[in-house]
Amino acid sequence: MRLLFIVLTASLAVSGCNRGAGGADAKAAQVAAPALLVAPEDVLTLRPAAVSAGPLITGTIQPDRRADLRAEVSAIVLAVLKENGQPVKRGDLLVRLDDTAIRDSLVSAQEAERVSVQAYDQAERQFQRLKTLRESGMASAQQLEDAEIRRNTTQSDLSAAKTRGVQARQQLARTEARAPFDGIVSDRKVSAGDTAQIGKELLKVIDPRSLRFEGLISSDAIQSVRAGQAVSFRVNGYGGQDFAGRIRLVSPTANPTTRQVEVLVDINGEAPARLAGLYAEGRVEASSTTALVIPASALVREGDKAWAWRVSGNAIRKVALTVGERDPRRGDYVVLAGLADGDRLLRHPIATLKDGQAVQDTAAAVSAAASAPAVAR
Repeated sequence: MRLLFIVLTASLAVSGCNRGAGGADAKAAQVAAPALLVAPEDVLTLRPAAVSAGPLITGTIQPDRRADLRAEVSAIVLAVLKENGQPVKRGDLLVRLDDTAIRDSLVSAQEAERVSVQAYDQAERQFQRLKTLRESGMASAQQLEDAEIRRNTTQSDLSAAKTRGVQARQQLARTEARAPFDGIVSDRKVSAGDTAQIGKELLKVIDPRSLRFEGLISSDAIQSVRAGQAVSFRVNGYGGQDFAGRIRLVSPTANPTTRQVEVLVDINGEAPARLAGLYAEGRVEASSTTALVIPASALVREGDKAWAWRVSGNAIRKVALTVGERDPRRGDYVVLAGLADGDRLLRHPIATLKDGQAVQDTAAAVSAAASAPAVAR
């Protein structure tokens, strides 16, 4: 009994000591930050990237081949056969105007031409008959001259009648607006029943395979821009998708109001047709270098200071950085000092992170939880 009492006493003493030590460890555990669970998409690996330097270019995407179809006669719109976005082939009928009055004019011109042909044929036969009689002395010179005048007059009337017929047929053809090339309808301006005056816009047809970037650059940068240089840009409405092209033409003069110079850029590859008319912004790659870049989402700023959270082994470390200028097109910063090629960074750090905080991969955490034995209750 005495031995058991001594063992129990010793056990209680040891238990008390352990409880005291356990209390200190518990406080330390409360102070230490919990392990940070990260997924593969939460971490990015720093790699060198091409950084281009050059003047900023802004403008719109426009088709190189576009046609504004306008009314060439005053008439009522009878039908519009194509809607916005529908493809068309060269020669397809797009808009039909009322041709009633023009057809009447054509019929009148054709009838006048028929009468003029008959009058001319009769005058020509009369002239040839008198010419033969004159040679045999049976007609006077005055009669022959009068016949020649009548022949010439009817010939002039016939030419005028033919001209009126051609004009009427041309006017009739102008009551139909047809596609000048293969493309799509981009902007319908009229509907059936509208009155189309001469010059009124009916619709627009564009060739989506001929899109180009019509940009403007500052005249201060004109010396560094020339035809053939690469251009990288983004289009509003297309998120982070990057487009590339090459300068085709640099305008020799600047706009007297804005002091900007127009630059035409051919887009590499086939661009989506919906780009037409959208605003675009990018840079002319006047020079290009390779450097480490960090996305703005991974960079933490406080005043003039900047840092990032680097994943080192099973912990994260707060690393002070020196960054250069920001790429206005992609939004990334050039890393001048503080990081190296291959460093792994948190893509979206939060404010509650602690230097030295442990990290654990989500896949490993799930695997450990699945392999842990169930606790009996």
